[in-house]
Amino acid sequence: MRKGHTRALVNTALVMPASFTREPDLAFPRGSMEQEIADAVGPGDAEFLDASQLATGLMGDSIATNLFMVGYAFQRGSLPVSEAAILKAIELNGTAIESNTRSFQWGRLAAVDPQRVAQAAVARELPESQRLSATLDEVVARRVAFLTDYQDAAYAQRYAKLVERVRERESALLPGETTLADAVARAYFKLLAIKDEYEVARLYAETGFAERVAAQFEGDYKLRFHLAPPIMAKPDPVTGVPRKREYGPWMLQALGVLAKLRRLRGTALDVFGRSAERRRERALIGEYEAIVEEILAKLAPANMAAAIELARLPMEFRGYGHVKERNVESAKRKEAELLASFRDPLAMPAKRIPITAVA
Repeated sequence: MRKGHTRALVNTALVMPASFTREPDLAFPRGSMEQEIADAVGPGDAEFLDASQLATGLMGDSIATNLFMVGYAFQRGSLPVSEAAILKAIELNGTAIESNTRSFQWGRLAAVDPQRVAQAAVARELPESQRLSATLDEVVARRVAFLTDYQDAAYAQRYAKLVERVRERESALLPGETTLADAVARAYFKLLAIKDEYEVARLYAETGFAERVAAQFEGDYKLRFHLAPPIMAKPDPVTGVPRKREYGPWMLQALGVLAKLRRLRGTALDVFGRSAERRRERALIGEYEAIVEEILAKLAPANMAAAIELARLPMEFRGYGHVKERNVESAKRKEAELLASFRDPLAMPAKRIPITAVA
């Protein structure tokens, strides 16, 4: 890239790099990255727009971003290819021809009338799965529905009842405040909705995965699954981590059967539940419930800040397998300190801690 030679059209949608897996709290240096690009090509030859957000709002799928950007670049005169050639290429590709053509045309319009395109993108309602929860009631309702599908109605009510008890206790102390209840609603759900073997199977078999694939691909394609089933996966001789194996299309049918067996989760017939990892996950649920019970019994305005941090702590249980275990150990060390602060409010002055909204 150099001034007077390069024009940059940049999609500012944030996509974390692979290093995020090793640094989960990594901050994305968006501002400095944009400045480096502008310095390299010259301010007049660098354009930045959140094409992913616009394309998703307009077309309902972020995959439309690619042709949206092509249309924008074409309208700016930055592509040495004719419109007819681009449209012919879309036709010859043979996949989602109408959708790709519309995405291309929306990109062209965005280059000349960005306000009109932005308004059209906002006017289109996002699918329920992509919309953030606006209230605590919505946070809980969405998770109750998920847990009912994940396991059953009784499991979902176990979740809802504990969150409601926290909300009532918090409201009695600080009317109108829901920060603690929100923290419990999110963290408790994270513990209950472990992505175990049954859940992986359900997500493949009962959420329209095959239909979504069929909508994207045509012809004689085959699915291959790369999995590390705990019963069959052999550990890597160097790292000791279970090695993934490739399985053919038949695995989709096997996952369908496994998904129907999720009612066995946690029972004596749960063959997956006997592993050390699954036993630890069930123990974490019980440990968290015990902590919430202590919070309910001893909560006061003076120790509210420590209670909120305690309630949020499972959100740090990130990753799977050995990665998650390492994060759990780290969080548990912090838990001991927070419990001491909660039990001795003088060790941590009361303060209000804002909560970040997530889906």
